[in-house]
Amino acid sequence: MSTQSSTYLLIPGAWHGGWSWWPVAKRLRAAGHRAVAVTLPGLADGDDRAGLRLRDAVDYLVDEVQRRDLTDVTLVGHSWAGYPMTAAAHRLRGRVSTMVYYNAQVPRPDGSMADDNPPEVAAFLRELIESSPDRAIPPTVEFVRQTFMQDVAEDAQRLLAELLTPHPGAYFLDPLDAPDVAALGLPARYILGEHDHALPRPGTEFAARLGLEPVMVPGTHEGMLTHPDAVADAILAA
Repeated sequence: MSTQSSTYLLIPGAWHGGWSWWPVAKRLRAAGHRAVAVTLPGLADGDDRAGLRLRDAVDYLVDEVQRRDLTDVTLVGHSWAGYPMTAAAHRLRGRVSTMVYYNAQVPRPDGSMADDNPPEVAAFLRELIESSPDRAIPPTVEFVRQTFMQDVAEDAQRLLAELLTPHPGAYFLDPLDAPDVAALGLPARYILGEHDHALPRPGTEFAARLGLEPVMVPGTHEGMLTHPDAVADAILAA
């Protein structure tokens, strides 16, 4: 576990805001570290999502690190956040020291999140986006129950569904404009929930893109909410 004070920038996945990282952030701070949980453009309640592109999420992360004058930063990304996190890290050379992917997609260069899914899932995502007035995908209770937080109390599932916001479609469709994460030459860790059903590919496959074996922690895709102690400990061990 880390003994020196570090700075962690916690980046939420699709449909999530910075609130999803708050339980983990509190534990990182209690361990003597700085933890900043951000909400990306379009993912706060009431945000205008029309016209947002993946580069807007990347720009936001870069601007936040520079505005706060953060250095020696560990970037921690959940789920889809692997995409903007990876692109931002390439633009923040000298400020980022470690990359942590938690239940996250590890992108391929020039690929989109949609295209890293099986073809039928990619086609379904495009249909949902095209049929939406603002090209955003709304969350549903059924999706939470079956994919994000299965086998968890129904009240908790309903609460999560209420907190989630529609996700800008271009965040899924835009290709990553960045080299392979290996080109960064930074230490990395892949943390995987034992019961994560949300990833489009096995977590072991995403970890292998980093040349790593995943560090296993309890919980579903939403383990940072249901098992924050274990997730915080795994992050601190990076």
